[in-house]
Amino acid sequence: MSDLKDVVTKLFKSNTISVPAHRKELFDRFLQDEVNKTAIQEIIENQNSLMARWKVEDRIADIVQQPIRLLNGTIGKPYETRIDFDALKWNDLASFHFEGLEESGLQFDDKAKLIIGVPTKSGDIKLHFKFRVEGQPEDAPFADKPLLLIVNPDPKTLWKNIESDRKDPYWKEDNVTLLTPLNDRHLLVSSKRGRSHANVGSDREDDFSFSDLDNGWSIVVVADGAGSAKLSRKGSSIACLAVVEYFKSTASVQAMQAFDKLIREHKANLNETTDKSIKRFLYDNLATAAFHAHKQLEEFAGKTGVALKDLSTTLIFTLLKKYDIGYALLSFGVGDCPMAVISKSLSRVINLNWIDVGEFGGGTRFITMPEIFKNTKFATRLNFQLVDDFSYLFLMSDGIYDAKFVVEANLTDIKKWQLFLEDLQGANEDKIVVELDPQNKDVVTQFSSWMDFWSPGNHDDRTLAIVF
Repeated sequence: MSDLKDVVTKLFKSNTISVPAHRKELFDRFLQDEVNKTAIQEIIENQNSLMARWKVEDRIADIVQQPIRLLNGTIGKPYETRIDFDALKWNDLASFHFEGLEESGLQFDDKAKLIIGVPTKSGDIKLHFKFRVEGQPEDAPFADKPLLLIVNPDPKTLWKNIESDRKDPYWKEDNVTLLTPLNDRHLLVSSKRGRSHANVGSDREDDFSFSDLDNGWSIVVVADGAGSAKLSRKGSSIACLAVVEYFKSTASVQAMQAFDKLIREHKANLNETTDKSIKRFLYDNLATAAFHAHKQLEEFAGKTGVALKDLSTTLIFTLLKKYDIGYALLSFGVGDCPMAVISKSLSRVINLNWIDVGEFGGGTRFITMPEIFKNTKFATRLNFQLVDDFSYLFLMSDGIYDAKFVVEANLTDIKKWQLFLEDLQGANEDKIVVELDPQNKDVVTQFSSWMDFWSPGNHDDRTLAIVF
């Protein structure tokens, strides 16, 4: 009775009707009338129904307007993002489903509450979360909550691969990969034009050269032409060929034979005298070869009327020879291209040069710079190592170093080199395996494919030479 009275009182009040004290008995009889009771009950039921419908509509609006950001995806790469129903307070959903997932290569894992799959198209993917909340009839239409999934294109596909100009007088092959015997070892080497150059159709600026010499030595040379130098592609080529040319000359072949006696004296005595003799030998031969490369560049600049700095290039090279007491490794380096030899047990790395980077290196240096040869640190660019045996000898340009080692300190860490070897053996995003076996007929193809690895922000030329 009191509920009926409250309802009618509020109804009358909203219509500016008041019940005075002398009408109380009349009002009570009015409320007790069966017809009026039925009418009042209908009002209450309609009010309750209206409020219930409003709460449903209000809840639906809350869910529709609730902000949700789906993680961005990348076309062709596995995607996974969780819809946290608890955090969203979606525990009052009676039923739901997604529309637009399947045609995008995705699906919803209802148990794990995950959107998973591999996106098959890029762009702004419009998804629809269809749902009913508790309190709605089972045949009620689903409410629609639009969702946006941004799928980025594969960054690899954004790069163009424009052929370089074969009519250019200093043109060179964009990509070169080869396997060749190198005395008692083998050399696997690849030099590839960087994506940044391919994107605009410019030339590969890296270069390399190698040779077996008549005195039992072998030499491997790598050079990285400076990106800021307009003829660095020619400079790197001149530098590599000049070093090999020097060591193949009759005078150099004969001069290098003096090391045969020197190495045995060094092994037998290990004293200051033999150490000085070797340093003198390095200076007389390796430094002279490096200066010969510099002079060749200088001569070319003079003949063609170009500035020497337009030919700027880094230069590294290693000479190696097997003796009955081990392998002798003689090296020279200027610039930011590392050289290293890995022990037979893969437990030790020996760096064959220091690189011109960072605070102490003072920035990249080039063989075209005359001051290189006048600097008091020049002698430290010459290196000698005698090792019983080795598994791999590496020479690389910064296109490999920057992507795989990142910072100079990692070059002295054998664990980083072990990871690098694992990368070559297939522990990479593309699962490409390079089987470093001279009997492997596919090794050149494998290595060439591996050299195309993706590394965000690292799109320079890449050159890697492996003696194994």
